[in-house]
Amino acid sequence: MEREFAGTLLALIGMFIYGLEPVVIKSNPSNPMSFAAFSALVAALILWGLLFWTGEWREVLIGRNDLKRASLMGLFGTTLAYLAYSFGARMSTAINAALITRSEVLFSFFLSWVFLGERITKRLLSYSTVILLGLTMVILHGRSFELYLGDFLLLLVPLFWQLGHVIAKKLSYGPITIAALRNTFGFLLLLPLAVATGLELSPLVIAEGLIIALGQLIWYKAIKLINLSKATAIITPAPAVAIAMGVMMGEEFTIYHFLGFLLIAVGTLGAVRIKSELRT
Repeated sequence: MEREFAGTLLALIGMFIYGLEPVVIKSNPSNPMSFAAFSALVAALILWGLLFWTGEWREVLIGRNDLKRASLMGLFGTTLAYLAYSFGARMSTAINAALITRSEVLFSFFLSWVFLGERITKRLLSYSTVILLGLTMVILHGRSFELYLGDFLLLLVPLFWQLGHVIAKKLSYGPITIAALRNTFGFLLLLPLAVATGLELSPLVIAEGLIIALGQLIWYKAIKLINLSKATAIITPAPAVAIAMGVMMGEEFTIYHFLGFLLIAVGTLGAVRIKSELRT
């Protein structure tokens, strides 16, 4: 019970941390590739510092056989996900990008069921559907949903994220090591693309790097304690946190905000009460 409570609490904290990320990314004035590469580098340096401070860096030597899988985590979870998001968002709209990437919870159900043997209950499916309906209402604001070619690329983003999470769930490393390796490999893979498109350094990479490091540290600890599918359902409302910040800063509060947040709150509170289980 303590394990379930701790994992659930960490996932909820992660939801608020990741809710801050769109605010930082939106404010970035530099080359997106360069911003992503240097943000991953900052996060990696922070996390490696923690590893050496705690002495957990030895995990990398002990678990050398897991390094190949860790590189795949960096490839899918950071590099490919960011590329698909970057080009997809440019070919689509910001509204569609925010909505489509929140389909992550659906990919999580399928991949967790297939690769991790997690039990996906009807109740979790129901609460996750309520969350997605709430997000749809908040993001679309009653406007029509148009399909764009970039939408197909955006659909790959949550798939890549979840593939990275499935790999992370199977690694023998602790949360700090997993996050450090993901960002290290992500940086190394993104750096050539950043060089090719023009290196630019923005002070905001510090803020983004801190969000990535803290967010991933909490996230990987959470999915070590509870089911990946449940943790993903809990973190699904993260974009709504950024929207809520905008409302508190004086942006217009509409009926769509109210109804959307109501659905999101109901869905999230329901999801956190469901116990993580494996298929029997």
